[in-house]
Amino acid sequence: MLRYEGPVDKSANQLIWSFIVAVLSLGAWAGAIHSGSLPVTYGRKKALLFNNVVAIVAALLMLFSRMAKSFEMILLGRFLYGYNVGLGLSVHLMYLGESSPKKLRGFLTLTSSIFIGFGKVMGQIIGIKEIMGTEEMWPYLLAVSGIPAILQFVTLLFFPEAPRYLYIDKGDTEGSVRALQWLWQEDDLKVELDDMQKERERSQGEKAKTVKDVLTSRCVRWQLLTLAIPCAGVQFCGINVLYFYAFDIFHRAGRKKLMGYGYLLMGVTMILLTVMLSIKDLNSWIPYVNIALIFCVICIYGLGPSGVSMALPADLFLQAWRPSAYVISGTINWLGMFVVGMLFGYIVDGLGQFCFLIFVTYSIFSAAFMIYFVPETKGKTMVEIMEEFNKLNYKNSEIDIEKTDITLATKL
Repeated sequence: MLRYEGPVDKSANQLIWSFIVAVLSLGAWAGAIHSGSLPVTYGRKKALLFNNVVAIVAALLMLFSRMAKSFEMILLGRFLYGYNVGLGLSVHLMYLGESSPKKLRGFLTLTSSIFIGFGKVMGQIIGIKEIMGTEEMWPYLLAVSGIPAILQFVTLLFFPEAPRYLYIDKGDTEGSVRALQWLWQEDDLKVELDDMQKERERSQGEKAKTVKDVLTSRCVRWQLLTLAIPCAGVQFCGINVLYFYAFDIFHRAGRKKLMGYGYLLMGVTMILLTVMLSIKDLNSWIPYVNIALIFCVICIYGLGPSGVSMALPADLFLQAWRPSAYVISGTINWLGMFVVGMLFGYIVDGLGQFCFLIFVTYSIFSAAFMIYFVPETKGKTMVEIMEEFNKLNYKNSEIDIEKTDITLATKL
């Protein structure tokens, strides 16, 4: 209204807001695609530093968008925020997975999920009207994300490069040892160095794999399935539907064990939610049960599928395959979010209170796959995990490994 000195047509306004909402997912997809090349070419640390610069630029665009009377600046800012999320989430987990000790690897990669949840809570709190959710303060609210980007940029300058990247990709043994000593504050690094040496010998002469290699190579077929099904489940379990559409629904219709049982519990809870939505008019207390069930789904999601699914590429793939695996997981995640966000409104119109049954099906399927087919990775080295998956990749058949310049050795 300020820009055109009059009210904007309702349909045009709706279109603008739809693009503003959807462009975040598209930006995240673009970031996920680049998460395969940037950390390989420039290193994990430099990729994260660049990513923080992107977030700072996005924050500045948001901050001055109202002054410039430009919704295009908001669109570009949202796209860059999405790019920051898509690139940062993959490279951050890559850095953690390649810098942490074996016994702490799972816990440290799960911290990303914890802080994502913390960020969502803080965003809801500072977005209320009494704090920053006002007409005058909304540009500052949208620019708040630039603050953690500045903090990470400054602190990350003092951190070393990921030790595994230095040792395996760059062949810098001394630099890797210095990085491990700085990060772990330990001098006895023999076990970790032996593990990295085994992986380096196994990957000797092997170039970083492309997305096409990951999608077509038989030697990582089961790792790809184990990555794709839970990552798709992050969106198709219905969690973001609860975030996006919980109000409309009530208004209209009144790691292996962690992932497997997490999806199973989410499926059961979704069934209960469907039943309770169907009988919501029978008693005044039933809507409160529905609210409790939604919180149960969110808690189960946070404790199991969310964090574990994001960290899977670090556990399932050797160094040469890992960046492209992150590209695939990020693509599945963000495109899934875009599709679910765009289509679920129509699903609610068509199915009403039975809309969650679609997600029940996928949650139970994911649970069955994770519980019965996927080997446990807890406490195992990268080479041991690959040997476990080789038993699945070459089960009941002769080993038919594509010809390369190296020899891949397995228990078979």
